[in-house]
Formats: sequence, structure tokens, C-alpha cells
Amino acid sequence: MTQNRHQQIDRLLTIMARLRDPQDGCEWDKEQTFATIAPYTIEEAYEVAEAIAHDDLSSLREELGDLLLQVVFHARMAEELGHFAFGDVAAAISDKLEARHPHIFGDDVSDDAQIDRWEKLKASERVAKGATSAIDGVALSLPALMRAEKLQKRAARVGFDWPDPSGAADKVHEEMQELAEAGAAERLEEAGDLLFAAVNLVRLNGIAPEDALRAANAKFERRFRAMETLSAQENRDFAALSLEEQEGYWQAVKRAE
Repeated sequence: MTQNRHQQIDRLLTIMARLRDPQDGCEWDKEQTFATIAPYTIEEAYEVAEAIAHDDLSSLREELGDLLLQVVFHARMAEELGHFAFGDVAAAISDKLEARHPHIFGDDVSDDAQIDRWEKLKASERVAKGATSAIDGVALSLPALMRAEKLQKRAARVGFDWPDPSGAADKVHEEMQELAEAGAAERLEEAGDLLFAAVNLVRLNGIAPEDALRAANAKFERRFRAMETLSAQENRDFAALSLEEQEGYWQAVKRAE
């Protein structure tokens, strides 16, 4: 099994090198850069998450392969430029995992909880890289909802956080009022403040905002499709219905659930 695993990794690396061959490679693959491939990398990560959400292990195997291809693609381009290769990527993450688990791979016998130990090690790594703020290193490329949560968690580690959800709830109401009263030039900023406050409230209730919104999206999609189906069964054009009639279908779908 181990030999076969190594063989398949080598096979994938060979295929990628062949696709990028300057003379005989694939025209599309040869034209790609880190910037043009980055959106595909993000997309593949989300498709992995979707396969997991649907408990579809067959799709998960395929999507993990697609995501691995992105790593191989980026590593190959970096190797061509003389910076690093796939082996260096694998070595770097192996080194990081060993360093972050001294209780497994080293002689750390402290009583720190795993999460505390992990965060302390990550913090020391950020300092070594030149970080000067508790929120340094939160990637700008993250989806805004996830980045808001990460920024809040980083701030919370140094004590800047509501002691309980009630303070965050009050802040949500405050931001709602400010948005309602905002002029045209202020609405974007106030809308952002409201969403940021909502993320804080959800986080302090022990719920991952991304998970909560993903579930809400799925519920809305399920109910909206059901509304369209009901109206079609009655030979009614959903788009032509009044809002009150559409709301009637919405309530019917909710009751059916």
C-alpha cells in the first residue's frame, strides 16, 4: 500500500510536469499562473466541503483529488521558477505538524490543553515571522464572513471581547438603528458594522457563523423550491403572484416541514 501510494504521487507529479512542458504540454496548462489558478483552488476547497456536508464519500474522494491537483499545480509552477517543489511543500507541513505537537513528537509534558498549546505555538510562529499585532496573519483572501470571525477570535485572545452574548446582542440592535438612520454615503459602512456585530453575536453563542449561514441558505433554497413546486402544481406562475400570495405558499411550506 505504501509503495502504491508513493507511485501514485510520483505519477501525479509526472503528469503535471508533462502538462506544463514548454514544448509538448497542454496549451491551457502552460498559460496558467498562480493568480489564474487561485480561484480554482478556492472553488475546489468549497467543493470538498460540499461533499462532506452531503456525506458523499465517493464525491469526497474525487474532490480531494481535485484539491490535491491544485497543490501540485502551484508547486510545479514554483519549481519552474526555482523557488520550491512539491517535496518542499510536504516537508514544510510535516515540520510544522511536528513542531505544533511537541507532546507527540517531542518531550513536552505540560498540562496545557491541546487547543491552548496549538494557539501558543501558532502565536510564537507569527511573532517569528514579524507579526506585531494580535490580528496579523488573518488572510485578506478569506470570505468576509469567515475573516470577521477570525478577527474577532484573535481580538478575544487578548481580552477584547464581550463577556457574554448580551453585550453583542445590544450592539446588533444599536447597529440596526444606525443603519436605519444612515444617509446614502454612510449605508455601506453601517451595513458592514451590522453584519460584523451579527457575526460576533453568533460566535458568542458558540456557533460558527459560516455554518449557521450555510444552513440558513440551504433552508431558504429548500423552501423556495418547494414554493415554486406548489404554485406549479396549481398551474400558477409564481413570479406573477402578489407578495401576499407568495407569503401564503411560504407559510404552507413551513407548516409542511
